Amino acid sequence: MKTTDLVDNQYKRTDIPKIGPGDEVKVHVRVVEGGKERIQIFQGNVVSIAGSGISEAYTVRKLSYGVGVERTFPMHSPSVAKLELMKRGDVRRAKLNYLRDRKGKAAKVREKRDDQ
Repeated sequence: MKTTDLVDNQYKRTDIPKIGPGDEVKVHVRVVEGGKERIQIFQGNVVSIAGSGISEAYTVRKLSYGVGVERTFPMHSPSVAKLELMKRGDVRRAKLNYLRDRKGKAAKVREKRDDQ
């Protein structure tokens, strides 16, 4: 345990679900425009997770009008109001950079099945 962990642990969020690469998520982001604050939803696939502890971040990729948009969010950021897990992805890689070259159905990620 590092000495900075004592300070960092008080800022860690506990309301975040466990996510991994390939998962489809909805990120509810607080956006401040002028004096007003609103919530904007960014929905897409988790492409990568980087870092650890308080500095952990995840990158979400979505297609917007045929153009790929990637956005990186800090895991424990107060600007993220809520993180919803929509689907679990079944992938074999930690970084899904190959999705950048694909369009349409080829860019889909298989859903992980719950076999009992």
